[in-house]
Amino acid sequence: MKNILKYSLSLGIAAALLWYVFKDIDRVAMFEAFGKADYRWIVVSGLLTIVAHWSRAYRWGLLMEPVLGYRPAPANTTLGVLTGYFANLVVPRMGEVTRCGTLNRLEGVPVNVSFGTVVAERIFDVLMLLVLTGATFLIEFNRLSAFLTDFFASKASRSSTGSNSWLLVLAVGCLLGLGVMMWFFYNRYKEVLRQKPFYLRVEKFVTGLIEGLLSIRKLKHPGGFIFHTVLIWTLYYFMSYVLFFAMPQTADLGWRAGLTILIMGSLGMAAPVQGGAGAFNILVGAALALYGLSNQDGATLATLMLFSQWFYVVLLGALSFLIVMLKGRSPQPQAG
Repeated sequence: MKNILKYSLSLGIAAALLWYVFKDIDRVAMFEAFGKADYRWIVVSGLLTIVAHWSRAYRWGLLMEPVLGYRPAPANTTLGVLTGYFANLVVPRMGEVTRCGTLNRLEGVPVNVSFGTVVAERIFDVLMLLVLTGATFLIEFNRLSAFLTDFFASKASRSSTGSNSWLLVLAVGCLLGLGVMMWFFYNRYKEVLRQKPFYLRVEKFVTGLIEGLLSIRKLKHPGGFIFHTVLIWTLYYFMSYVLFFAMPQTADLGWRAGLTILIMGSLGMAAPVQGGAGAFNILVGAALALYGLSNQDGATLATLMLFSQWFYVVLLGALSFLIVMLKGRSPQPQAG
C-alpha cells in the first residue's frame, strides 16, 4: 500500500505539472509541428543516446573493478543501465536499485556493493552538473540572472530575512544534535545491536556501500573514468542540441542555448516524477523563452525532446529487460 501511495503521488504530481504546461498551449498546432519535424535529427539524437548509455555502463564497470577484482562484462553493465532507465520511467528513483539487481542476476555481483558504486558515480555526475552550471552562468549571466530574479522575487518578498536566518540556524543545530545522539547511542549499544539479525543485515549493506564509494580512490584506470565522465556529459549536450534543428522555428538557437537546456533538462529529469514528466517541460520551456521563443514553440520543443527520450528509453529498456529475462548468469571470473 505504501508503494502504491508513493507511485500514485508521483503520478499525480506529474499529471498536475503536465496540465499546467499544456493548459494554455494549442495542442493541435503542437502535433502539427511534430508532423513537420525533421526526424533525421531525432535519429541522430537517438544514436548519441545509445553511445552515452554505453559510456555510462563502461564507466560503471571501471568503478566496480577495484572492489570485485574483475570488471563485469560491458554488455551486462549496459543491460543494467538500460533496464534501470526503463524502471525510472515507471517508478521514480527505482532505476538505481533495478540496475544493481540486473547485474546481480547476470554476474552475481552483490547489490550492496554495486549500489555503492552507483552512489559514487552519482557524486561525480553532480560535480559535473555543478561545474557546467557555473560555466553556463558565467556565459549566460545576464539571461539567467534576470530569469532567477523574476522567478524568486515574489517568494523572497513574502518572507523576513531575519526569521529565515534563525530557522536555518535552528535546523542545522537540530541536525547536529541528532547526529551526536545517534553516534553516542551507537557507541554505547553497538555490541547489543550486533546480536540482532536486522542490524547485521543493515551493517552488511552499509559496509558494501562504503566499499563501493571508496572504489573511487582505488581506480585502476582513472584516466578512463575521467574520459568517460566528460564523454557522457558531452553526449548529453549534443543529444538535446541536435534536436534544435528538427524544427525550423528553433534551428537558429545557438550553442549557448544548448548549455542552458542541458542544465534545466538535467534538473527536470531529476524531479521525483515519472521520466521528468511536467518538470522537464516547465524548466526547458522557461529556458527557451529566454532565447526569444514563444510559449507555444518552447513547449513544443521541450515536449519533442522529452518524447524522443522516452521513446529510446522504452525501446532500449524493454529490449534489455527481455534479454535479461532470457539470458542466464554469466560465469563469474576469478578475482585477481
